[in-house]
Amino acid sequence: MSNPVDPVAYREKYGPWAVITGASDGTGAAYARQLAAMGLNLVLVARRLEPLQALAQELEKDHGITTRTASIDLYQPGAGEQVASAAMGLDVGLYISNAGADANSARFLDAPLDAWRGLISRNVFTVTELAYHFAATMRQRGRGGILLMSSGTALGGQPGVAVYCATKAFDLNLAEALWAELGPFGIDVLGAVCPAMDTPSLQSLLGANGLTVPGLFDPEDVVRTLLARLPDGPTHVFPFGPDAPRAAEIEKSRRERVAVMVEASKMFFRDP
Repeated sequence: MSNPVDPVAYREKYGPWAVITGASDGTGAAYARQLAAMGLNLVLVARRLEPLQALAQELEKDHGITTRTASIDLYQPGAGEQVASAAMGLDVGLYISNAGADANSARFLDAPLDAWRGLISRNVFTVTELAYHFAATMRQRGRGGILLMSSGTALGGQPGVAVYCATKAFDLNLAEALWAELGPFGIDVLGAVCPAMDTPSLQSLLGANGLTVPGLFDPEDVVRTLLARLPDGPTHVFPFGPDAPRAAEIEKSRRERVAVMVEASKMFFRDP
């Protein structure tokens, strides 16, 4: 299936460089391949360096782009600064926060507190640091895009992933607020309420527990949809799980709420 966006227009708005966290496989690799096919140069970030380098070599060979790879543990304090350093000197027009799976597979009190500290660090602090860093340079240049991968769990609490769904709710609300704040400066922001996808990370988790989940989405299709929706913002809700019948309604309602809050905020804050 061809990509439903104009590669030339995409490069002009979101190029010449894109930064992708969690890029070694699954959804992150799908982002890398589709953006490379449109001619964007890529900074690929993940913990495992070997698959990153293999992917980078593949993309450079197949699409003639330039890449940088960086092995960074996004769970650790200071990870945002490390990613920013990996992209130093580059004209970054697109930041995709993709690292986000919960590998703990445990209820709140059945995992050590440090496991939840690490998850919060990756999904809250690192995402905030990088959005702040890249948005600042995008505002100066008057164009760019930020895509934060959230989850269907962000729409409400779910046992077994309590901290994960809380952090993904943070990412979703951050994306919606930044869409309103940064839009006037030519920056598109999208919060992606993602479904369960057929990725190596999820399959490993399910296999370890002897489980299967029907109706998993193809990461390539999810990425294709989100890249096309980025200019629209602030939210895209995939129909999956208990909220599937209301996905379009939820998406519309959240967008309308942000629009109302833009006006309401004027009572409390001066326009920049």
